Amino acid sequence: MTRTTTVQRLPRWAWPLSAVVVLVALTLGVSIGAVSIAPSAVFQEITSHIFNFTSHQTSAQSAIIWQLRLPRVLLAFVVGSMLASAGCAYQGTFRNPLADPYLLGVSAGAGLGATIAIINSISAPRWLLPLAAFIGALGAVSLTYTLGRSAIAGRSSTSLILAGVAVASLLTALQTLLQQQNTEKIREIYSWVLGRLSTSGWSDVALVTPYIALCILILLKYRRVLDVFAVGDDEALTMGLPVARARGAIIIAASLGTAAAVSVTGLIGFVGIIVPHTLRLIVGNSYRILLPLSVIYGGVFLVLADIIARTALAPQEISIGVVTALFGAPFFLFVLGSSRNGSIS
Repeated sequence: MTRTTTVQRLPRWAWPLSAVVVLVALTLGVSIGAVSIAPSAVFQEITSHIFNFTSHQTSAQSAIIWQLRLPRVLLAFVVGSMLASAGCAYQGTFRNPLADPYLLGVSAGAGLGATIAIINSISAPRWLLPLAAFIGALGAVSLTYTLGRSAIAGRSSTSLILAGVAVASLLTALQTLLQQQNTEKIREIYSWVLGRLSTSGWSDVALVTPYIALCILILLKYRRVLDVFAVGDDEALTMGLPVARARGAIIIAASLGTAAAVSVTGLIGFVGIIVPHTLRLIVGNSYRILLPLSVIYGGVFLVLADIIARTALAPQEISIGVVTALFGAPFFLFVLGSSRNGSIS
């Protein structure tokens, strides 16, 4: 899709429709599982709790909704929103259709930081995990960007992606080395690396939501700036845009949010490619529209992916990172082919 097909304004019904889609996805996420609960029962239980009505659900159903399903679904939505918006922001910042937290090494950096925190979890406070993941993520994306710009290919998309692959491989190797030296933590680290929502609870939601909400607000603030980046740095400077400062703010916000997300769910890849590019095919290339829609439908996508992870091989549960990879790998090949043909800018 070329820039000439960019949709500058969405129909008024698009936002109410998005709200309905979010509501349906959240309801399905709470309703579907090993024990099915009717959507009407979910609504009745939640409204009775909020407005202090008498609930007609059994104590077992109430426990499933409030202690198991609802925090898991909300965490999936929040994390999906962050990963999709981060991918969208990276693509605009680097002017690269393949940029993604996973492919740029950000997730690998966060994984290394989180692995170090897990190894020292006996004596370390709980807040150290997202902090360590953030430091690793920010270091990884800084290294990737530096290598990508100094490569022989200059500032091309290929050099940046290759730099990300190299950085991710290096950090993953270091993470593997730490695992081998701390075999008693391998199960916990391996579960984290594959990506999981099965152990999530309200504490995880409360831990990462402030980080993610702040980062998404910052990214939304710069959504018009991302459109300016599309014309190139030189042109942006002539328009009075502080390119370095704006790019730094976007990278830090996207990296912090990604680190906070993966610190509790593990490495979940390809969300930042699947969602923004699917939306780009529908609404065009304007980040003023793409970014808020990525926030919404990134959450919806991960909630639906989690439903598949819980039910596809029930009673056994698939790691959600495996589910997103199954969708994401062929989609990445599609995006790669499209970008080479010039159909995706």
